[in-house]
Amino acid sequence: MCRLLSERAVFQTIKISEEKKDMSQILNEVLSANQAYAASFNKGHLPLPPGRHFSILTCMDARLDPAKYGGLSEGDAHVIRNAGGRASDDAIRSLVISYKLLGTREWFVIHHTDCGMELFTNEIMGDLLGSSLETATIDASGWHDVGQGPGSTDGKYINWLTIKNQEQSVTEDVTRIRNHVLVPKNIPIYGFIYDVRSGKLVEVPEAMAAGRPL
Repeated sequence: MCRLLSERAVFQTIKISEEKKDMSQILNEVLSANQAYAASFNKGHLPLPPGRHFSILTCMDARLDPAKYGGLSEGDAHVIRNAGGRASDDAIRSLVISYKLLGTREWFVIHHTDCGMELFTNEIMGDLLGSSLETATIDASGWHDVGQGPGSTDGKYINWLTIKNQEQSVTEDVTRIRNHVLVPKNIPIYGFIYDVRSGKLVEVPEAMAAGRPL
């Protein structure tokens, strides 16, 4: 028994050491890339307001690169990202600042196919966090919390803005932004879904209709 515990302790020590090594490697890679970027940096003259006067609200998914799928360069547009690209209070806060103080005149809401926000519900997230704060796993039978507790019940009191249907969620978000008391009625709000398999932006007709300027 003592030998088993000792071996387990060694394994855990190695695992922690490897995790720290991986984190240090990522940090070094980012700093190295930044040094190379800064060495030839020539964008210091760009003004604060976005040069093309528009904003994009989209998902934080690592497969999405708005600069590439939307043809952006530094200084062109505001890009606001969160889990799902949802029109949360904070996303709307950013959009209002984007217009009121920095002069954007058109907004895009862009969700995407194969989104992780379709894979869980508020109840599932609350239960997982109640069990443990560590990373969960998923397989064909659903989500599993493999971490050590304690967790927290606070997750049960958050609306995680999960998604059941992409067309519906884009339309809901465009409509919420359109009807917000702080959003001017003359701003066009466009609704699209980014296809992660093809790289194409697919228009959502209901969202486009809901976002028409009044």
